[in-house]
Amino acid sequence: MVASYGKAFGMNVLVWAREASRERARKDGWNVAPSKEAFFETCDIISLHMRLVDATRHIVTAADLARMKPSALLVNTSRAPLIAPGALVAALKAGRPGRAAVDVYEEEPLRDTTHPLLNMPNVVCTPHLGYVTHEEYETQFIDIFGQIVSYCAGKPSNVVNPQVLESAQRRR
Repeated sequence: MVASYGKAFGMNVLVWAREASRERARKDGWNVAPSKEAFFETCDIISLHMRLVDATRHIVTAADLARMKPSALLVNTSRAPLIAPGALVAALKAGRPGRAAVDVYEEEPLRDTTHPLLNMPNVVCTPHLGYVTHEEYETQFIDIFGQIVSYCAGKPSNVVNPQVLESAQRRR
């Protein structure tokens, strides 16, 4: 779907992924980079769209980022661990890629206002809400509704800070 959006805006879309996904992209008529190295060297914008599984964890390395153009933009709205720890901050400081847009972070929720990504003029940071499927909304709705029902029944679930509930109950 993202590739279709890029094409609609006149972008020359190039795909790199694991072999099965590259083959699907070829069958769907998309251009596939001849190698991972060529993909990172030639793209002006790279947008990550992968599930986080063992095979994709840290799939983007410091060496991959160093191959990017100084004018390139890296967008990550998938999962932070797709990129090797610390590699994105180091690469942005080195100027390759020149810019980034992220809504996923190595530590979430990101509360440290001194975190480098939040303070770099070449980075746009947003909360983790860049891409959600209809199925994900359904799953979230079911989970949230269940938590509300549990809370109303006096049995809160998935409480991040239970000490607040305990404190409130003591004050009653």
